[in-house]
Amino acid sequence: MNTIKPLWTPSREFIASTNIFQFAKKVFKKEEYDYANLHRFSCNNLNEFWSALWDFSSIIGTKGEPPFYIENDFIYNAEFFPKATLNYAENLLRRRDDHIALIGRMEGGGRKQLSYKELYDLVSKLAFQLRKDGLQKGDRVAGYIPNCIEAVIGMLAVTSIGAVWTSCSPDFGFQGVLDRFGQVEPKFLIAANAYSYNGKIHSCYTQLKSLSESITSIEKIIVFDFFTDDSTPTDIDKVVKWENYINNNASEITFEQLPFNAPLFIMYSSGTTGKPKCIIHKVGGVLLEHQKEHLLHTNISEKDIFFYYSTCGWMMWNWLVSGLACGATLVLLDGSPFYPNHNYLIDLIDEENISIFGVSAKFIGALSKLDVIPKETHQLSSLKTILSTGSPLAAEHFTYVYSSFKSDVLLSSISGGTDLIGAFVSGNPTLPVYAGELQCKGLAFDLDIVDEEGNSLPKGKGELICRKAFPSMPIGFWNDSNNERYFNAYYKHFDNIWAQGDFAEITPQNGLIIHGRSDAVLNPGGVRIGTAEIYRQAVKIDEVQECIAIGQVWKDDCRVILFVILKDNIKLTTDIIHDIKNIIRKNATPRHVPAKIIQVKDIPKTRSGKIVELAVRNVVHGIEVKNTAALQNPEALHLFKNIKELQTEQ
Repeated sequence: MNTIKPLWTPSREFIASTNIFQFAKKVFKKEEYDYANLHRFSCNNLNEFWSALWDFSSIIGTKGEPPFYIENDFIYNAEFFPKATLNYAENLLRRRDDHIALIGRMEGGGRKQLSYKELYDLVSKLAFQLRKDGLQKGDRVAGYIPNCIEAVIGMLAVTSIGAVWTSCSPDFGFQGVLDRFGQVEPKFLIAANAYSYNGKIHSCYTQLKSLSESITSIEKIIVFDFFTDDSTPTDIDKVVKWENYINNNASEITFEQLPFNAPLFIMYSSGTTGKPKCIIHKVGGVLLEHQKEHLLHTNISEKDIFFYYSTCGWMMWNWLVSGLACGATLVLLDGSPFYPNHNYLIDLIDEENISIFGVSAKFIGALSKLDVIPKETHQLSSLKTILSTGSPLAAEHFTYVYSSFKSDVLLSSISGGTDLIGAFVSGNPTLPVYAGELQCKGLAFDLDIVDEEGNSLPKGKGELICRKAFPSMPIGFWNDSNNERYFNAYYKHFDNIWAQGDFAEITPQNGLIIHGRSDAVLNPGGVRIGTAEIYRQAVKIDEVQECIAIGQVWKDDCRVILFVILKDNIKLTTDIIHDIKNIIRKNATPRHVPAKIIQVKDIPKTRSGKIVELAVRNVVHGIEVKNTAALQNPEALHLFKNIKELQTEQ
C-alpha cells in the first residue's frame, strides 16, 4: 500500500476534461481510463497507437495505407508511416486567424506580437525570396539567432520549402558556431545584428564576418536589427537586410510534401569531448512526438499561453515552437532569466497571462535559495502547469513550488534529450505529483531500467533504456556515412536496445527518478552512485550555491570529490564541510559522502547551462579537454588544475 502522500492530485472532473482522457476514450471506445493500461497498449501496439495519434492530432498530410509501423530485426531500421507525406511548417501554420501566435519579449522591456495571420504572411514572404534565391529541399539554413519572433519565421519559411533548419544562440563564440555550422554547410545564414544578456548589448558582426569567410557554402547572410545599431559595418559582402529581403508581394505558401523520414532539423550534442555530433531529426518523427507530448502529456490547447525559457541552441526551443500546432500562443524570451531582477520571469506570468510555464530545474533551485515567494508578490491566476527540465529537480524544490507558487498547479519534471528531441519521461495531467519524482514513462516509449549486462531491474538504480523503436529516433548523424558514430552513441552498450545514458530508477508509484548521466556515475568501492543524489543533499545546506561531483582515481579505487560554490564571499569551514557530509550521510548512504570537499569560484557549464562532470574529471586527471568552445565559461576549467588537496590522503 502506498503511504507516500502526493503534493498534487487531479480531480475526476479535471481528468475527464484532459486531452489524454479523450484520446484514451477514442482508442478504447469506453469511458474508463487508466494510464498504466494506456501506456501498456501504446508500447505493445505501436501501429495502432501512432495511427490513432495521427488522427487525434488532425495531422495535415497524407497518412498512407497501413501498416503504419513495420518492425525490423534491428531497432534502428524499423519504419513508421512508410507511405506518408506531410510538411512540418504547414501543421504549425494551420491557424490563419487573428489569434495571437507569438509574443516576443526582450531585455529592456521590448515587446512584439504577431497573430497567426501575420505570422503566415511573413513566413510566406521569406519563403518566396528563399525559393527565388535557389533554396531547395534538403539544403541547410542556419540561424545564428536569439530566441525571438524572427527565429520562428525563419525556421517555418525554411521548413515549408523542405529545407533543413539548424540553429544556435548568438552567445556561442566563433569557434563554437564554426564547429557546428561548418560541418553541415548551410546555404543561407539568418542572424541578428546584436543580442542582449544581463543588460549588456553584444554585436554579432565580428562573428558574422568570420563565419562568412570560413564557411564557403554560405551564399547570403540575412540580418535583422534586433537592437538599434548605428555602427553596422558594410564590409561583409554577403549580408542583406531582413526588411529588404522580405519586401515582396508573396501571399500563399507552397508547402513541400515530404516523406515521413525526410530531414527537418539538425541538432547538436554539447561537444565537450570533441566536435559536436550533428543529429538529424525527421519531419514526421518530430511533429508526431511533439504532438503527443504537447496534447497528451502537457494538455495544451489553443487557449493556452505557453512559455519555456530557452535559447535557439537548446532542443527546448524546437519543442516550444511546435506548440503552434496546438494553436496556442507562445511567449519567446531572449536574455538573462534574472535581469533586471530575480522576479523577471515571474513577472511575465502575470503580464502575459502565461498558463504553461517552463524553466530549468536550476532556475527553480535558484529561486528557492533566494527565498523568493511568488504567491506573496504576484497574482499567478493564469498559471496551471509548471514544467522543469535540464537536470533532476530535487524533492525539496518540488515542495518549494507547492508552498511558494500555488498549491493547485501541476508541476511536471520531464527528462529526455536532444537525441530524441523530446521527453522519455513526461508529465501527466491525470496522475498525482510526488516530490522528487518524474510522473510517468512517456506513451509508446518501452522504457526499462537495466544493470550493466542489460538485465531488467525490478527495483534499484540502473541504465535507462528503450526496448522498441520510436518515430523521433534520429535519421543519423551528419557526415557519418557508415552510421558508426550514431550506433556507438546509442546502441553499442546493449544489443538492439536504445541506451539513453541516464542513471535512473522506477519508484513504487511508477514514476521515475533520474540520478544523473550514467557516464558520470561514481563508483567508490564498486557501488554505482549518481551525481544527482549527492547534489540533492548538498544544496540543502544554506551556504552551498552550487556543486559538482567527480570520481577521482585513487589507490586502485574511486573516491568521491565534491567541489562547491558558496554564497556571498563565504569561506569553506570545517563546520560547513561537516554539515555537507552529515546531510549526505543521513539522507543518502555513507558511500555517497565525499572523501574531500573543495571550494571553487566557478563550475564549467555547457551553453545550455548543464554542468560538465566529465570535463572536470578529465582536468583533475590531467587529460586534455578537446573542445572548450562548447562551454559558456571554459576559463572555469583552470580552477580544477593541479589542486594540492587532491594529491593527499587527508
